[in-house]
Amino acid sequence: MFDAQQAVARPSDYDVEETPFGRLVWMVSGKLGNSETMTVGKCHIEPGRSNPRHYHPNCDEVLYVVRGTIEHSVENEVTVMHPGDVVSIPSGRLHNARNIGEDEVELLISFSAPDRQTVGE
Repeated sequence: MFDAQQAVARPSDYDVEETPFGRLVWMVSGKLGNSETMTVGKCHIEPGRSNPRHYHPNCDEVLYVVRGTIEHSVENEVTVMHPGDVVSIPSGRLHNARNIGEDEVELLISFSAPDRQTVGE
């Protein structure tokens, strides 16, 4: 049975991870208890910084640029992405994002598993 109270996450419920490149804000996941099928969050990257190249062995990722400009790489292909751009990254593909603008980047990220796994290069 659907429990709307458990399904709704508020900012005070989010799981925030500070990182060397910015921060990850998890809003939906198995760990948070509000999904059995996916993970949703935001990635914030400071100007001139990038997240490490990595891949997800257990899920696909969809990344949507909310704010800022990034250079995004998947395997050996690099593309510049702007607000409104979206990329779908299949499981197992090495990728990362680098903020090439002057302001913080905000990315909406979603994964096809409630317990997304990450492996660094």
